[in-house]
Amino acid sequence: MDNLSIQKSSLAALALGAIGVVYGDIGTSPLYTVQVIFSESTGVPLTQANILGAISSIFWLLMFVVTFKYVLLVLRAHNKGEGGVMALLSLAVSSLRPQDKRTGGLLLLGVLGAALFYGDSVLTPAISVLSAVEGLQVASPVLAAQILPITIGILIGLFWFQRHGTHAVGRFFGPIVIVWFLALAAIGVWQIAQAPQVLQALHPQYAWQFLQARGAGVFIAIGAILLAVTGAEALYADMGHFGRRAIQLAWLGLVFPCLALNYLGQGALLLQHPDAVSNPFYLSFPQPLLIPAVILATLATIIASQAVISGAFSMTRQAIQLGFLPRMRIIHTSASESGQIYIPAVNWALLLAVIIVCLAFQSSSALASAYGIAVTGTMFITTILLFVVMRHRWQYPAWLVWLLTGALGVVDAVLFSSASMKFLQGGWFPIALSILLIVLMTTWKKGRYTLLNSMAETDPKLEPLLATLASSTLPQVQRTAVYMVSNLDTVPQALMHNLKHNQVLHQRNLFVNVSFEDVPFMNTAERITTKRLADGFWQVQLRYGFMQHADIPQALLQLDLDGQTLDPFTNSYFLSRDIIVPDVGGAMPRWRDQLFSVMSRNASSAVEYFNIPANSVIELGSRVQI
Repeated sequence: MDNLSIQKSSLAALALGAIGVVYGDIGTSPLYTVQVIFSESTGVPLTQANILGAISSIFWLLMFVVTFKYVLLVLRAHNKGEGGVMALLSLAVSSLRPQDKRTGGLLLLGVLGAALFYGDSVLTPAISVLSAVEGLQVASPVLAAQILPITIGILIGLFWFQRHGTHAVGRFFGPIVIVWFLALAAIGVWQIAQAPQVLQALHPQYAWQFLQARGAGVFIAIGAILLAVTGAEALYADMGHFGRRAIQLAWLGLVFPCLALNYLGQGALLLQHPDAVSNPFYLSFPQPLLIPAVILATLATIIASQAVISGAFSMTRQAIQLGFLPRMRIIHTSASESGQIYIPAVNWALLLAVIIVCLAFQSSSALASAYGIAVTGTMFITTILLFVVMRHRWQYPAWLVWLLTGALGVVDAVLFSSASMKFLQGGWFPIALSILLIVLMTTWKKGRYTLLNSMAETDPKLEPLLATLASSTLPQVQRTAVYMVSNLDTVPQALMHNLKHNQVLHQRNLFVNVSFEDVPFMNTAERITTKRLADGFWQVQLRYGFMQHADIPQALLQLDLDGQTLDPFTNSYFLSRDIIVPDVGGAMPRWRDQLFSVMSRNASSAVEYFNIPANSVIELGSRVQI
């Protein structure tokens, strides 16, 4: 398997876990996909040929995009077991030469992919839960006015429960998703048995004829059909949690057959009862099972939402450690799995955005217009990055790479263009959100880069100071001082402040630098590098992967300083001086300088982010500006 946490579990157990978490999003697409295809907005007439053609298009899109692209191809592009657009970005960038001009463009693509994923994290909980609760209107029209309040109440409960961790949510709701998929298959088989002619839709000619007959409206029709593959990116993003083989087994062994049977079943229903087009999913169920179906669907959409919420937490941590976002408070909700985290700031920001989306769009059909752009945009970016990895890292022949990624790119371009047709009906939302996030991420990246370069040029150099201190008569404190530094060659401001005002030196002084590499994990042997600079002074370099949490006190326990070990909890102090940077010297437009200043002021401190005990920190002076 790909990493240590995966090796601890059996393939079967991991596959069951993948069903509950990875496939919750794509597994709830049958709730609204067929309904949207035949809605008034698409203009697709409800005829036998169109029913067979639409179901055939869904089946072959699932086959090509999910089975071929993601399950069989993209899942191979793992970064030490991790997947997702950030992991793929690091693979693509590392496969090029350091000075390659394409690196900047790839980084921008990666940031865009991350921004679109955040848009997906807002839209998925809204459309999933809203589409499930709308089943109440089918059961009893008098409940229509209660759909929105109930939806918002469920969403508030879901985001409130996040603080207990992904495992708690998955343990409670995970088995329900398996029941959900079995119910999809069962109701599909029941409907197919009553209209077996729907099985003709398995022939691709019906999909081709359906799309060809749409003429100029083909992009509008495809924009509805693509809703069937929303959630495909989760297969890749969650690979580090379950492993490639488990995700493949779950898709081919259960999820894909159940989805195919349900879509065929909805087609069979429409062939017999065209009036069921108002909500073909719920009307597939017999009347006595309608309320249980609504309850089951609601529970399934909760776990579907959980997948993208957890993904947003993981994406945020990766972005922080790759330097695209400021530090935020991260809470680890599992003692055994480092990947299970909770970020309060992201959680409540997502909840606020989801509630605003629900109130603005009012229904799942309206939300479907906004949903497609974020998903297809991420898919397109994945294909571009995959091209770089296949050509420059895997060294595949150029003709093969162009053939495979060219075919994938054409399909992605068609899907994205189709989703863009509904830009004015709601597709503007994920684009606007992505632009906002790109501005924030690039501002922080450039501002931080400029700031560190400026500090490296203006701060005094460390080596001359150590030479001066070697002959000084300053009194020494029998303790250890730990200075967290971004540059190992310059003097920490906290050390200068200590010498100037306290006029003492500690017996041992550690200059600790933490860096995050473009790989998901660094093993212990590679993580710590120690260099003795002078008597009582050491340089410590701690290196982590972008999926790891940097626990500084735990790392310091492993140090060997001239035969002595260090206990950071009893005889060590982290000396710090908080610095606020209002601007970066005109390196960016004034408004971006001010934005960087605001982000700097609201970033979490190293004490919070690096798990440093607050009672071990000595704050030297008040907050200052430079």
